[in-house]
Amino acid sequence: MCRAFARYNRWMNDKVYASAARLTDEERKRDRGAFFGSIHNVLNHILVADRIWLGRLAGRVPEPGYIGVDGIKTLDQEIASDFDELRREREQTDGRIDAWAETVTADTLAGILRMGRKGRSREVPVWWVVMQLFNHQTHHRGQITNLLFQAGQDPGSTDVFTLLTQEAASSGSGGRAR
Repeated sequence: MCRAFARYNRWMNDKVYASAARLTDEERKRDRGAFFGSIHNVLNHILVADRIWLGRLAGRVPEPGYIGVDGIKTLDQEIASDFDELRREREQTDGRIDAWAETVTADTLAGILRMGRKGRSREVPVWWVVMQLFNHQTHHRGQITNLLFQAGQDPGSTDVFTLLTQEAASSGSGGRAR
């Protein structure tokens, strides 16, 4: 399931970034009333959060004063103001998610993750963190697809079922697990 969600993540990111690329930079950065304001800022936030969760899953501990490794201080910290650079950073992070998903086992998901948040230590089941990683992406991409529609762009179907059906048809697997 983790591998399927990683593929879905990449597939949807490719779709929303392709739709967003058809907009001008001004349109992507226009405040549209979303929680993070603009399409660009929501795309950026998803990337920031993915990097925070991947760091935690890798057992990396952020420096004091940071919420994520690699210098992440805030959930709205801008990774890249240039859209093409943001897209490259997204693709790189999607590659990290894909590689991580390939290593996941039932034992991995049954494990405990130790993490710090707001100055206090927590222990949570790894599967909670995995659920958060993938659900968070889907939640905010739903916002982005709405913002894209408002801007005149249609990214097409966003259903994971559509991706899995396409994969099954192209592989001849009839929907069996990969």
